[in-house]
Amino acid sequence: MANIKDVAERAGVTVTTVSRVLNNRGYISEKTRNKVQVAIDELNYQPNEIARALLKRKSNIIGLILPDVAHPFFSNLSKYIEYFAYENGYKILLCNSYQDSKKEKEYIEMLKRNQVDGIIMGSHTLEISEYLDLKFPIVAFDRFLSEDIPYITSDNYSGGAMATQLLIDKGCKKLAHISGPLILNTPANKRCESFIDVATKNNMPYVIVETELNSFNIEAYENIIYSLFKEHPDVDGIFASSDFIAACIVHASSSLNKKIPEDLKIVGYDDTLIAPLIVPALTTIKQPIEKIGKLAIETIINQINGIEVEKENILPIELILRKTT
Repeated sequence: MANIKDVAERAGVTVTTVSRVLNNRGYISEKTRNKVQVAIDELNYQPNEIARALLKRKSNIIGLILPDVAHPFFSNLSKYIEYFAYENGYKILLCNSYQDSKKEKEYIEMLKRNQVDGIIMGSHTLEISEYLDLKFPIVAFDRFLSEDIPYITSDNYSGGAMATQLLIDKGCKKLAHISGPLILNTPANKRCESFIDVATKNNMPYVIVETELNSFNIEAYENIIYSLFKEHPDVDGIFASSDFIAACIVHASSSLNKKIPEDLKIVGYDDTLIAPLIVPALTTIKQPIEKIGKLAIETIINQINGIEVEKENILPIELILRKTT
């Protein structure tokens, strides 16, 4: 494999000149620049990106840590983050933590070794101190780490309130909320908080069920749903904390002999690509996923460039009415 010295010899210039061409530093005549480029092409030379990053103290790589990219929400979010990163001259290094704290920590160490310029963090396993010790920019999604680390989330409280009120307005007599693990203490927990507030205000009986910490699993979700109806067969309205959970409810409803929306009304959260494809199509709370991805990239790049950023970023949600209500 050719190295920078080989390129210099082929072009008849010094190694320093080749380095200046590669890093676009200092004055280089067009003739010399062309000679170096021809040598690079002929030798199929690939610059050492890590070495260049060390030299420039900038890699133009952003680390993205997600719990599971197979999850419809995180899949969609990562698409937009990659798109807006590329538009701004950055590449994404994607890390799938699977909610495993050991794996998440190893990924952070790997990102540090690869000289990433910053991390967008959407996983929730490590202690906050693990992130406070990092020396480069961080943006958190749906997690508050500290007063100094910006985070992005949707208006979870309003979304939960909107979903719960809709179920009540549609005539439901007993409600359930299937939540993510509340032990994580994330901004998304406000969906559950507003569910309780609205149900209580309307004297509506309700039940709350939490999913397990390390699970985005269809079978696990459906077992939760079957257990819910075994203990509370009179539940006729469910607010699910994600479209993925809501889709599992729809799938399980036939086994439970419940017609949607006649016997059971369902509201999801996210408005991912699966929401309109579910039969019946899912009523849900729309998160502005594209805007979240764009804001995450803008915020991390501004931090990289030393520009002051907003620490709290709460984006508006929207109720999307479809056939499950």
